[in-house]
Amino acid sequence: MRDSLERAFLDVYTKFKLQFYRKVFGRFESREASLTAVETFCVEVIHALGEPTVNEFAKFVNISQANAAYKIQNLIEKDYVRKSRSENDRREYHLLVTERFHAYNRLSTDYIGTVASRVRERFTPQETATFENILRTIHDELMPEIPS
Repeated sequence: MRDSLERAFLDVYTKFKLQFYRKVFGRFESREASLTAVETFCVEVIHALGEPTVNEFAKFVNISQANAAYKIQNLIEKDYVRKSRSENDRREYHLLVTERFHAYNRLSTDYIGTVASRVRERFTPQETATFENILRTIHDELMPEIPS
């Protein structure tokens, strides 16, 4: 059974997901959505890892390099990812998200901006600063399994 803090985390996380899904499904109506669910997860991981190599991506999501290469090639063909040759090791490529991904990603980040504005309106500057510090501490210290 979840305690109230866990429930509150889950409730907020769920609302962010639902808003994102609502926007994504709206794009299906106009035939703009072109990613499968797995491709969506892959490109979001690539973005979050910050220009990983193919090997770093494969290791993080725990799939073979061949499987990673296949998924990446699909994302390249759909113009969500591109490769950039490493300056340190010319045999290696870094994965970068494209403007098409950034446009897609704004579906979720725009709502975060909306909620952040509401937080600033609802709470005092001191409460908002405390909340921001709590979020930064969660990010920086309490989630060590995920690289920053």
